[in-house]
Amino acid sequence: MAQQLAFSASQSTENPDKMLRKVAWVVALGVLLNPLNSSMIAVALLQIGNAFQVNLATVTWLLSGFYLAGAVGPSLAGKLSDLFGAKKIFMSGLVLVLISSLLAIWTQNFGMLLTLRIIQALGSAVAFPAGMSMLRSTAAKHSEQEHPDRISSALALVSIMANVMAAFGPTLGGILVGSVGWPSIFWINIPIALATLFIARLWLPNDQDRQTASSEDAFPASTPNIWSRIDIPGITLFMIMLTTLMLFLLSLSKGMSWWLLGCAIVSMVALIVWEKRAANPFLNLQMLTSNCRLRSVYVQYIGVNIVFYSLFFCIPLWLSQVKGFDPKTTGLLMLPLAGLGVIMTSVAVKCNKRFGYRTTIIAGNGLLVLSTLLLLLLGDNSSMLMIVLINAALGIPNGFNNMGLQTALYVVTPTEETGAASGLYVTFRSIGSILSTSLLGLSFGGAITSSGLHTIGLITAGLSVVLFVTSLSRKLI
Repeated sequence: MAQQLAFSASQSTENPDKMLRKVAWVVALGVLLNPLNSSMIAVALLQIGNAFQVNLATVTWLLSGFYLAGAVGPSLAGKLSDLFGAKKIFMSGLVLVLISSLLAIWTQNFGMLLTLRIIQALGSAVAFPAGMSMLRSTAAKHSEQEHPDRISSALALVSIMANVMAAFGPTLGGILVGSVGWPSIFWINIPIALATLFIARLWLPNDQDRQTASSEDAFPASTPNIWSRIDIPGITLFMIMLTTLMLFLLSLSKGMSWWLLGCAIVSMVALIVWEKRAANPFLNLQMLTSNCRLRSVYVQYIGVNIVFYSLFFCIPLWLSQVKGFDPKTTGLLMLPLAGLGVIMTSVAVKCNKRFGYRTTIIAGNGLLVLSTLLLLLLGDNSSMLMIVLINAALGIPNGFNNMGLQTALYVVTPTEETGAASGLYVTFRSIGSILSTSLLGLSFGGAITSSGLHTIGLITAGLSVVLFVTSLSRKLI
């Protein structure tokens, strides 16, 4: 106890900017695990399917299951961070990632692998909402008048890690799978999780230092029934809604299963009715309905991630199946997309500071329209140079979109709702990812073809136009 008090005292006397940089680094390392694992597996799907003797439709549940769990985990983590302490939740998520990754290396059963993948998604999804809560409290602790410029560098670091590491996923995954095999995409998490746990224990502010004494939930660990604070019916209805909607969209390529759409609609209505009455709702509908700008940020983020993940899964599959490249080559061909994402994130930071986040979002959406149309130039006989150039162009809007929207989230969210709003932010990323997998099924059907790639290009370009037009409205963003 004395050591803990001494540690807290040393934190309180430390330079505020240095404290913020330390917290930002820990959060960034934790945040990168979710997008890295969501995209790295793209080049491993075929090898995993062969290893467990399951078809492509079955093995893609490693994607769908990850995103379904990722849709629930962040919102739940945001609420738990606000109630029970962000540091505890952050570190608990890292432990889940560590355990699930260790077990996944040795599993001999596809069902068990899918289960561990879901646990990995839940653990990795915790980092962003808990981290945003700690970043905001650290920035505000030493400033009477909070301003987004104060943590712009911290947000930039988190944005680079979260979004650019997603871009590096196929490249890293291709090198690992081509050199060692599919289990390597799980063991790569182990050193990252261990290192982050170590520095998180040293650098993150203690939860009791963050919470106000006036809050009734300052020390929720004394609550006799923790489960009363977790909206199990709301979570269940939300999962049913997403699962049935995804299955309905996947069925469109073979014939519509209307009963699935009916289940999705019924569960959505039931979810809305329940959440309005729930004492501690899983989804804060009042926050969504009362904050138009926050709602618009979420809608933009869904759209951006439909485009982003559609490209990140369709291009590696097309390179493997149509062009016949091995995992290493496929991963390296995706590298320009990641590299341009890093560079443009730095440019987006400067754009944010000089012109504001709204201009950054508009620029990102405009570039997204142009870059997705370039997919129409790819075909069976496309050269490697053409593929590299188009992938580089696709990486440009990524930095603008994500940096702009992340800053917008920070600006339009009330301080007391940071954890919950950040959790929903990652939840909507997962929803966009789920919809992207459905788009892949509709566009490619039973075979990966260049015409299917062109279909995805047209659909994503059309969606990008909608995003661009809506971002022009000052009332929405």
